[in-house]
Amino acid sequence: MNVIGYVRASTQGQAKDGYSLAYQLDEIQAYCKQQGWTLLQTFYDEGISGAKINEDTLEVDRGGLQNVLHYLSSNKVDYVLTLNTSRLWRSDIVKVLIHREFKKYGVDIKSIEQPQYSIYKKDPSDLLINGLMELLDQYQRLEIAMKLRRGRNKKAQQGGYAGGNVALGYKVKKGKKAIEVDNRQASTVQRVFERRKR
Repeated sequence: MNVIGYVRASTQGQAKDGYSLAYQLDEIQAYCKQQGWTLLQTFYDEGISGAKINEDTLEVDRGGLQNVLHYLSSNKVDYVLTLNTSRLWRSDIVKVLIHREFKKYGVDIKSIEQPQYSIYKKDPSDLLINGLMELLDQYQRLEIAMKLRRGRNKKAQQGGYAGGNVALGYKVKKGKKAIEVDNRQASTVQRVFERRKR
């Protein structure tokens, strides 16, 4: 079997949850060795959500996944091998788009943690189990987003820096979660206010 690997981590925090890129790659290499499969190449997406799409073109907006599709267009591959399907998608629309593209090239998905998964198989039990796992993935993604949003709102309400763009006259030091005055920009802001008073 000729396979290509795909690994994705959407945040630095995923390393703590067992989804670091290095961990996924090790699992893929070990699985190929165990099965006697040829791992042709591995593609990566780091720091990108599994639910991200380009709404204008209705394409999955990930460089590594686009490289997978480009590779499939000119190479014979049996499977795209991944730790689990949540590495490929975290929403129904992305799942549909990936299924469509993989079917175009006659390739299937092999998930290490979901060994019965196939985009071609129509077994009702497998469909139910895999569907439940995907629902749990989507639920987890939405729950994490909600908790992050609440945390940012709380920090902002307490006068802290909650991320995002910093107002002119302030800066964020790398590695710190607080803003401080940028003296160079602050003098510009002061001049603007002085001119406005005139």
